[in-house]
Amino acid sequence: MVLHHEAAIKMAQEELKSGSNQEMKTTAQTIVNKQQAEIAQFNAFLGGHQPQQPLVPQFSQIQKANMDKMMASSDKRTITGRADYDFAQLMVDHHQAAIDNSEALLVHGRQTTTRNLAQTIIADQRQEIKELQDWLARNK
Repeated sequence: MVLHHEAAIKMAQEELKSGSNQEMKTTAQTIVNKQQAEIAQFNAFLGGHQPQQPLVPQFSQIQKANMDKMMASSDKRTITGRADYDFAQLMVDHHQAAIDNSEALLVHGRQTTTRNLAQTIIADQRQEIKELQDWLARNK
């Protein structure tokens, strides 16, 4: 999830640099702030915990399938060259993958810390997807 969040931050930073719509820029800044904070929480967790045995290969398989699904969805998007619109479209797919991976963690995860983070990610990114979809509908 750290690498996934880092990718979202890069997308949001590009929106901040290239976008022209203030609502999308505000959304992008919110994404940067939230996901940097979550990365710090994940890194703190990783720094204090050793991997548990046995590993859960089903979780890794689900994550890979979720990332493949995200990439396939993104590949089907028509990139318009309008930074705000393209950012909103691609971030919907990106957030959905994070939700899917977080839901998988709730099924297969063993640590309260990561399960709590997964619940936060699900709630926050569902709300952001709704906001992005509403913006997309208003700005066709």
